[in-house]
Amino acid sequence: MTSTPVTAVVVGAGSRGFAYSKYALDNPDKFKIVGVAEPRKFQREKLASDHNLCKEKVFSTWEEVVNVPKFADCILVTTMDQMHKDPAVAFAKKGYHIYLEKPMATTYADCACIVETCKRNNVMLAVGHVLRYDSHAQTIRDIIRSGEIGQVVNIQHLEPIGFWHFAHSFVRGNWGNSEKSTFLLLAKCCHDLDLIQMWLGEKDECLSISSFGSLVHFTKKNQPDGASDRCLDCKVESQCAYSAKKLYLGLLEKGHTGWPVSVVADVPDVENVLESLRVGPYGRCVYACDNDVCDNEVVIMNYKSGATVSLTTVAFTEEVCSRHTTICGTKGEITCVFYQPDIKVFNFLTKTKKMYNVCEKGVVKTGHSDSDMEAIRCFVEAIKNNDPSKILTGPEQSLQSHLLCFAAERARVEQRVVQLKDENFITS
Repeated sequence: MTSTPVTAVVVGAGSRGFAYSKYALDNPDKFKIVGVAEPRKFQREKLASDHNLCKEKVFSTWEEVVNVPKFADCILVTTMDQMHKDPAVAFAKKGYHIYLEKPMATTYADCACIVETCKRNNVMLAVGHVLRYDSHAQTIRDIIRSGEIGQVVNIQHLEPIGFWHFAHSFVRGNWGNSEKSTFLLLAKCCHDLDLIQMWLGEKDECLSISSFGSLVHFTKKNQPDGASDRCLDCKVESQCAYSAKKLYLGLLEKGHTGWPVSVVADVPDVENVLESLRVGPYGRCVYACDNDVCDNEVVIMNYKSGATVSLTTVAFTEEVCSRHTTICGTKGEITCVFYQPDIKVFNFLTKTKKMYNVCEKGVVKTGHSDSDMEAIRCFVEAIKNNDPSKILTGPEQSLQSHLLCFAAERARVEQRVVQLKDENFITS
């Protein structure tokens, strides 16, 4: 174990790059950002300033970092989804440990290539399935493993994306078009399929999978009469629940300048946000974008143990990502809403309810910022102690849950049930 901080280079200074690198600001004795690679000048210089980087360690592209001698312990790969594979493979070959934002890559073949390269070069790989570190998810895992509810027979899991969150990220934003990014399940619900796999245990195997989903609402045919293609010019904007003006300027009026406002403009003030809404992607009418990803989807899975699972994700909810889970076992039932204080277990024999409180110091955690920090903490500890077991989101676990995403999407597109043992996801 080393007493010096683990050092890292951030490759991709977007929202996730800034989120993970915050751990270094809060824990300078444990973690230190020593370099950044980012093509956008503002984001590159901001991260460099935040971490007091010397100009020799500030790069425009990840290729520039690869071409200089190794100068850090690890790389945080937080580029866009389709840009994950090449830097992850290149840096693994140079001996850097890799923290890779989810999804690992946008094809199963690329995911497998990353895993194989990390293994071959004896470097650690942690994937950004941060919800494995969430207190709700871990408590559910521990209840199941204790045998309290007997054998798991059925899981019903809901991911409510939130009407405005979906419009921001999956209509106007970076993940709206599958050709530019990837399909909805991989971009959003690889978290959920990963949790389901964790709860059932890695020894349980998904045998078959099917999925149904489509883009129902955010299409040109649903654009209201008289609507403009930009919210600031729209005569009916005041009657639209998805108004960019309502969302971003409304948040600014409340003094909120973080995500999602910080994504809209580099300097999140009224002047800059208004200008961005006039000319940028986040000011577009949600019915006049280039989006094509599903706004609702259901996945059904059959496991070797006999367990059946349904995952539903939908745009049209008040709640934002506060997942609802019901797990039915032979001896009892678990019900949970993420970010609420209690998980309930009902015992069939005693007909009693037991509440597991997951608050820390009376505070209910919201969002996954706490899980972000815990994921990075464990990654840093793994490097410091040369102990990959501290990583909950390692290569094999992540590859297994990614496979479910690709299989479900194949089932949806081809309108069939996919038998996983009969499919080749490497070459297809």
